Amino acid sequence: MTKDDCYQLGHITKTHGVNGELVLFLDVDQPDEYADLESVLLEVKGELIPYFMESIAIVKGSRAIIAFEDVDTIEQAERLIGCGAFLPLDELEPITDESRFYFHEIVGYQIVDANSGELGTVRGVYAMNAQDLIAMDYQGKEVLIPINSDIVRTIDRANQKLNVVLPDGLLEIYMDDTSNDKPETHGDVADDTDED
Repeated sequence: MTKDDCYQLGHITKTHGVNGELVLFLDVDQPDEYADLESVLLEVKGELIPYFMESIAIVKGSRAIIAFEDVDTIEQAERLIGCGAFLPLDELEPITDESRFYFHEIVGYQIVDANSGELGTVRGVYAMNAQDLIAMDYQGKEVLIPINSDIVRTIDRANQKLNVVLPDGLLEIYMDDTSNDKPETHGDVADDTDED
């Protein structure tokens, strides 16, 4: 199984105690849905390797304390810090709500602005601490669009389109040739969506 067949559930952040337990950050909307997880695929040195759960306890919202079979010491656990945790795509529940989507499913979708029409294609999504951002390929440049319900309105899965209402001046910031760096002015936009 390759990463193309999977979605990222989260990543290992640190050890917990001295008996091989780890903290798994769950980068998902509903962490509690993973309370009965039996196994995950960890990306170790570029390869996905199955690890089976001995125990999992969801704590502090998006964090879980986990124990893997055959990981019994802090030294073994330390080798797994920073590893991404993945699950097969076919384990995802399909979303039918037009205002919600999985990040991986919109890559390649056309961005359609309510005022300007078709703009560009979704290149990827950056899951950031303060604000998740859609990376759109627009006239040969990368434009970052904050993901929140005021901007990203609906998804049209049948036609692979994402309907948005971009803030005034957003495109102009990226098209200004005097700016070589990505603007940092979008980090303060409130994130009021719960998509992953």
